[in-house]
Amino acid sequence: MNPLKAAATAEVVSLVILFTNLFTVHWPAVSSLIGPTHGCCYLLVVILTARTTQASTNTKLLALIPAIGGLLALRRLGPVAAGNDQ
Repeated sequence: MNPLKAAATAEVVSLVILFTNLFTVHWPAVSSLIGPTHGCCYLLVVILTARTTQASTNTKLLALIPAIGGLLALRRLGPVAAGNDQ
């Protein structure tokens, strides 16, 4: 799996877990574990997109959008960057 795709997916999944926890049981342990994980995934998406040679300036700016920026950047980069090069 492509590292950018994995980081973008983990960013969205961690955000869903954070919101689910917030609106249901609100366990502090979940927040303290998943919060930094989400932040690391966000930073990883931004860094990986910035290092991609195929990424235009607009694509790099899209990656800065929290929560969905990685998925938007993957969409702009096309199937080769997403790991679907068959």
